[in-house]
Amino acid sequence: MSVEKTENGYLVDANDWTKEIAEEIFAEEDIVPTQEHWDVIEYMREQVLDEGAEPNERGIMKAMGKKWGKKLTSKYMYELFPMMPSKQGLKIGGLPQSTRKGGY
Repeated sequence: MSVEKTENGYLVDANDWTKEIAEEIFAEEDIVPTQEHWDVIEYMREQVLDEGAEPNERGIMKAMGKKWGKKLTSKYMYELFPMMPSKQGLKIGGLPQSTRKGGY
């Protein structure tokens, strides 16, 4: 499926996003998605589209730790999303590229 993307691979319009597109982006990012990956993507989309917030690493870890019933580490989150959970999550979730400069 062909959708318009920015030069960095982010969707131009978040409404174009589908799970099939996400699967293509996962493949481009060399990630084989598990349910935990999908949970993060769903959380990211909900936060950005419904809440108008851009989650940071700490917020993602806290929410997923609660959902999965375990204490998460940054190391684990980077195993899921090696190029930074918040930024890669936005990209795979079809959301706009982060304008955040890193840190908290």
